[in-house]
Amino acid sequence: MSRILLFTGKGGVGKTTIAAATAIRAAEQGCKTIIISTDSAHSLGDSLDCSLGPEPVPVSPNLWAQESNILYDIEKHWGTVKRWLAALMAWRGVSEIVAGEIAVFPGMEELASLFWVDYHERAQKYDAIVVDCAPSGESLRLLTFPEIMQWWLNKLLPAGRKMAPIAYPMVHRFTDMPLPDRQIFTTIESFFELLGRLRSLLSNPERTTVRLVVNAEKMVIKETQRTYAYLNLYGYAIDAIICNRLIPRDAEGSYWEGWKSIQEKHLQLIEECFSPLPIFKLPLLEREVVGMKALEQIGHLLYKEKSPTSFFFKGKPMNIERDSGGYTLSLNLPLMSKKDVSLTRSGDELIATIGNQRRSILLPQVLARCEIKGAKLDAGFLNIRFEEKPNSLSRNNKGKGL
Repeated sequence: MSRILLFTGKGGVGKTTIAAATAIRAAEQGCKTIIISTDSAHSLGDSLDCSLGPEPVPVSPNLWAQESNILYDIEKHWGTVKRWLAALMAWRGVSEIVAGEIAVFPGMEELASLFWVDYHERAQKYDAIVVDCAPSGESLRLLTFPEIMQWWLNKLLPAGRKMAPIAYPMVHRFTDMPLPDRQIFTTIESFFELLGRLRSLLSNPERTTVRLVVNAEKMVIKETQRTYAYLNLYGYAIDAIICNRLIPRDAEGSYWEGWKSIQEKHLQLIEECFSPLPIFKLPLLEREVVGMKALEQIGHLLYKEKSPTSFFFKGKPMNIERDSGGYTLSLNLPLMSKKDVSLTRSGDELIATIGNQRRSILLPQVLARCEIKGAKLDAGFLNIRFEEKPNSLSRNNKGKGL
């Protein structure tokens, strides 16, 4: 079974560099590894300083790489249905070129890139699959799409199959409109099965984990908090935070001293936001990180003697579950007693004070519009109860305790 690592973060934080360095380090340690870029603004080939295509190409011993091509991927996984949709829109008078462009459902382009993960996992050619995902917002949409699409197809497909034999002869008497045939339904069924496998694979904490790349900058930290909350909401496991481009301690001069002071403050915030996840710290290098040698250096600095494919954290530091009455947010706080914990909320930010430490949580929208109704410490987990109230979008709760 392949180990799967997903790297994401705000655009510009260096996630492609970190993903490539991780893949190279894993390959150096004898792990047959492939790295895939699902970001439409491909920079993986530039980072590795080599030409990549829509199919895997060997890069170095034990290492392969590919940059997914949207047109290639759509044709490979969705070509039959796309051609029918294009024919249907052309029948309605849409130009052939425009019909071909819009005959793809929203999100299909990004999702088609992830199908390669399922393909490589089933082929069992690689020990590790490293995915350089799109920036945070796009990755969230891409990762949650299988679950949403699965529900939609589950409702649509059975009804369409049952109606087709009855309706088609009648419809063809009055119109030459293209109708979906058996091959279309077969393609959709296969697509449905693929979505199910992909969702199970990506949400399996024994196989797949996400690593969030962050810089010690206020705006980047806020974006990463939001990504972290939503990944937990949808059940994806996160095993590490990678803080990139830290000013080295030995950098001298008033210019660098100012930046080091700012980064030190933000690094403390990162630890508050993402504890107990391990935080890997990577210094800003003296030169641009391009090519295999520079990426090898990053891999060694980042992981040292550790295996990049290890699970650096198991379990969920935060979990969100819904029931008929609202939501429960659970924080993993082992060895803590009731008197050690207090909560404060301001808008969409929840701050948990745990002894002399703080945890800052940026709430997803489903919780931001709710009120805190109580909190309870049970078996090492702080369970915070949220209930939705009318007109509660801008309401603040402050000083809610245990």
